[in-house]
Amino acid sequence: MAVVDQTHPIVVLGAGSWGTALAMHLAGSGHNVLLWGNEPEHIQLLAEQRCNQQYLPDVPFPDLLQVTADLEQALASPAWILIAIPSHAYRPFLKKNASLFKAGIGIAWASKGLENGSGKLIHQVVAEELPHCKLTAVMSGPTFAGEVARNLPTSITVASESESFSRQLTDDLHSGCFRVYRSHDLVGVELGGALKNVLAIAAGAADGLGFGANTRAALITRGLAEMMRLGEAMGGKRETFMGLAGVGDLILTCTDNQSRNRRTGLLLAQGKSLEQVHEEIGQAIEGIKTAREVVRLAQQHDVEVPISEQVYRVLYENCPIKDAVHTLLSRKSSQEII
Repeated sequence: MAVVDQTHPIVVLGAGSWGTALAMHLAGSGHNVLLWGNEPEHIQLLAEQRCNQQYLPDVPFPDLLQVTADLEQALASPAWILIAIPSHAYRPFLKKNASLFKAGIGIAWASKGLENGSGKLIHQVVAEELPHCKLTAVMSGPTFAGEVARNLPTSITVASESESFSRQLTDDLHSGCFRVYRSHDLVGVELGGALKNVLAIAAGAADGLGFGANTRAALITRGLAEMMRLGEAMGGKRETFMGLAGVGDLILTCTDNQSRNRRTGLLLAQGKSLEQVHEEIGQAIEGIKTAREVVRLAQQHDVEVPISEQVYRVLYENCPIKDAVHTLLSRKSSQEII
């Protein structure tokens, strides 16, 4: 494995498809980048092949991207840190390694989901486990890892309470094919990124049942209404859900088969079990666990989320998909109010 001799690299934690794609983008934009992964054998392959053949085959690494399986080395002296691990892993990972995160170093994350059991947003988990780290941010938006890795035009939103850190992220991420928009609404950006995965399962299931374009459009539109109702109840801003991190990400995830959550719905509509779905997709499917937390949050905030509720019933109560659809269609007609 190559010896890392970079000074103050941008450190990306998580060598899956999304972490690798972001590391490649940053390195391709002229930054020294160090990509960490927790599986030494996988990292050894990345170093030897100069490519993440498992997740992003045949897309070579830029010269400025190096890899390591040594977390202490990775966090020794970073310019800033970008975390791209599954959302359910945040608390145990941060709790175990809190001493390695130095105060004053900016931490951003690009994961989408809610904490299992509590329904907490990632910025809440980070604040609880790393109270000494005050420079934090989330990035989200309509992004597929493969397209970012291939340098196809992409736009994202970065949300932070720190204007200086937000501008630093914008400067480092923004390039000719990668546009960055700033926001202060962490709640809205994170919730949009989480809830769209649940709605994508619904859209995939509807398409898998052959319900057509009319149904897909209705699901996206009414799914956006659910997102806005719950988001505002939790303190998010309405305009956030009309932007990249809301409707933008929702449209992407509901309509393209690069989405693992949409493919989950398609497979469930074919009669596949959740075990078979996990085996076939082979990566984290955030919408499955998120569905449970969304329903809990909606109950806590007294908000109606009928589409998410039916996804939950299919995933956790063995409700046949056609019965879930019938329940949605048989709801009483009402005025269209977001």
